[in-house]
Amino acid sequence: MGSLINLRIEECKMEVFRICNFLKCTEYELNSMLLQKDLDTEILLKFSILLEYDFFRLYSQYLILYAPPARADYIRNENTKSRLPQYRKNIYTRELVDFILEQIENGNKTKVQIIEEYRIPKSTLYKWQNKYQQAKKVDK
Repeated sequence: MGSLINLRIEECKMEVFRICNFLKCTEYELNSMLLQKDLDTEILLKFSILLEYDFFRLYSQYLILYAPPARADYIRNENTKSRLPQYRKNIYTRELVDFILEQIENGNKTKVQIIEEYRIPKSTLYKWQNKYQQAKKVDK
């Protein structure tokens, strides 16, 4: 995560002084953070705000692609409600859809491999192909 933040800092051409001032840390502490594999969520949130980039999305995209699906024999008690916010798992960003369709176009993966590896429903994949490939034809 630190290396990705460092990459964004370079892209934004942000001064170290400004970052340290915003995070209320020393340059040494900043350099230490940029070497870490993971960071505290509070610090990650501050970096996201300062650098205008959603670093949390990196984690959520990973979950969308690789989180195991719920077990079929799992019985959910409908009367029990969680106090935590509920999110739909299948919210695919345009970047993710483009990446998957590009894998198929380039021949890197077959449709079956995409469906099995990323656990994307077959109907969803075919809808993406129809929708986004027609949009490409219109753009050309």
